[in-house]
Amino acid sequence: MKIAILGFGSVGRGIAQIVAERDTGLVITAVADSKSGCIDNNGIDPLELINRKEETGLCGEKGITAEYIIENAEYDALVEVTPTNAETAEPSLGYIRLALSRGRNVVTSNKGPIAKNYAELKDLADKNGVRLKYEATVCGAIPIIHTLQYGLAGNKVKRLYGVFNGTCNYILTRMADEKLTYKEALLEARELGYAEADPTYDVEGIDAAIKLVILANAIFGMNKKIEDVEITGINSLTSQALELAEEDELTIRLIGEINNEKGILKVSPRVIPKNHTLVVQDTLNAVTIDTDLAGEITLIGKGAGSIETASAIISDLLFISNCHDGSP
Repeated sequence: MKIAILGFGSVGRGIAQIVAERDTGLVITAVADSKSGCIDNNGIDPLELINRKEETGLCGEKGITAEYIIENAEYDALVEVTPTNAETAEPSLGYIRLALSRGRNVVTSNKGPIAKNYAELKDLADKNGVRLKYEATVCGAIPIIHTLQYGLAGNKVKRLYGVFNGTCNYILTRMADEKLTYKEALLEARELGYAEADPTYDVEGIDAAIKLVILANAIFGMNKKIEDVEITGINSLTSQALELAEEDELTIRLIGEINNEKGILKVSPRVIPKNHTLVVQDTLNAVTIDTDLAGEITLIGKGAGSIETASAIISDLLFISNCHDGSP
């Protein structure tokens, strides 16, 4: 299956690396970054592409844009991994609309367009007989969307809750284990690359809330916006609060929750037992799905990282490829 990649940062390069190393049946025919692009409908060598990007900062020629590639390259699926803009969802939203309108499948890790325009994009995909896949938008390498759509088919999901943000989990872990203050733990997270220079979206709970909106709309058929989520971050949490919890063998985690029966979405720090399933360490994510038939199922894994996110993208691509081939 031929793929075109928009965005050649760490995730885009991670996808190319996997295509180079594994027999996936995927062929890269076009790539664009923010400054350049390249097209070869016979296939581009992924390793040459990665080396060129590292040596020159460009993946191709200046003047070849993402829009040009969407409209002119030969590909079966567009891989859209450009940076997220949670407020406008652009330019990713425009790229996805254009590709779907051309009758091309789309796989994205971009939370913005899926959170803001899922219903519109799904309708556009259905109208053109193609697929829109977005596993990488929620919890990185954890296959939570596939599990909810296929693995738990036939179940009624009553509630879904867990740790959706690895940056916050790292900060809370370090505050509890090493008695660091919030500012000290945040500084350490920045130095290790776990937190952005502006960590607002993470520590104020907005990133976790966006992921809840994606799941609520795409999986549970709700019509939620970020404004519908009750959000309390960890930015006001004190070391004393964690010390008090510690005295009773408790700790604190930032928990996102969808109550499907009541239609409530909520993100807030919660006090839970230290031996609770959701008390995972460092940057891990953990989500418990409460169902009527299967009971509670908890998924734990890496919620971010270039290869981990690329893993979710490759999974979506191979799902589409198998559907094309008629394989089960």
